[in-house]
Amino acid sequence: MDDDIKKCRVLAVQRFTAGEKPESICASLGKSKFWLYKWVKRHSENDPLWFEDHSRKPQSTPHRTPVEIEEIVKFVRLSLYNKNLFCGAQAILWELEDLRVSPLPSLRTINRILKRNDLTHRRTGNYEPKGTPYPKLPALLPNQTHQMDMVGPCYLTGPIRFYGLNVIDAATARCGLHASLSKSGQDVLDGTWAIWSRLGIPDNLQVDNAMSFLGSPKYPRALSQFVRLCLHHDVEAWFIPMAEPWRNGYIEQFNDHYQQKFLGKVIMSSVDELHSGTMTFEQRHNSSYRYSKLGGKTPLKALSASKATLRFPDPGSKTQQRLEKPETGRYHLVRLIRSDLKLNILGELFPVPPELKLEYVVATIDVKEQKLKLYLGKAQVDEFDYKIR
Repeated sequence: MDDDIKKCRVLAVQRFTAGEKPESICASLGKSKFWLYKWVKRHSENDPLWFEDHSRKPQSTPHRTPVEIEEIVKFVRLSLYNKNLFCGAQAILWELEDLRVSPLPSLRTINRILKRNDLTHRRTGNYEPKGTPYPKLPALLPNQTHQMDMVGPCYLTGPIRFYGLNVIDAATARCGLHASLSKSGQDVLDGTWAIWSRLGIPDNLQVDNAMSFLGSPKYPRALSQFVRLCLHHDVEAWFIPMAEPWRNGYIEQFNDHYQQKFLGKVIMSSVDELHSGTMTFEQRHNSSYRYSKLGGKTPLKALSASKATLRFPDPGSKTQQRLEKPETGRYHLVRLIRSDLKLNILGELFPVPPELKLEYVVATIDVKEQKLKLYLGKAQVDEFDYKIR
């Protein structure tokens, strides 16, 4: 079939050069004048294969990513992966920005390069689920649940040691950061207050069991200043199980990002540079980092799309040095009941029923009622008197 087509082209050009009218040639071959003139123009004495088909592929592809940029993307992705760092499209984009690569590919282009080169597989996590039901907090709306953690000690290029108080909104992935030179109770209060002033006040705030948050085992029923701050502002504090940091998964993942993209990248030698760099990184993350769980939106875009009304602290007030003991409110401790059937609250042990063995329970301390209420799922299974000092 192909040979017949090529013979037809040759015959048409021969008849044309012999002086036959184009109308007669086209009518006998069932072709258009455009077809005839195309092959007459293509005919050349110097090209014996002039009647062959030419490739329809464009001679240039101005919108295609340059090969060298694609290779850089692949190299950066491999480098991040081998260092056990984040290696998704957003992490690669930030790395390319820091390397001042030009032209800088878009996030969509990087995703296409990764998909085209089969580089989209995810790293497996470090923890395996136990299969035991675990109480999870709601994270559908902005500020329903924040996760908080204290990072440090960290060090500047000089002999300055500092701590980072990091917060992530579980619904929008907005981060709030505060750097301080210590992790004292007052620094935690000041940092929490400053972050709330930018992110808004959450309904729930999930943290680990550090003494800066929960208090000291020496005074197990004394409310820490952090818990008092939460209760005074209708925030329910949630303390994750002991030695299970992955329960604070969002903030733990963000802490890795904070280490890689801020502490590991930005050179700071003074407290002023630390505070300035911290705010710059917070703004950069919230305005430009895109999350797949947000449908590709940035945290600020996700907040705007939610049209949520946020609650903020009174801008004219500050956290006090010593907060009064609240009269109402609740805070919660999630604990795994082991084979000894004891609930451990800051070293104080409470006996629990046998059916709670190897179950995660929520110990809710009701400040108004002075009660410790024990829940399995949504069902209350026990209750203890709990006089707060």
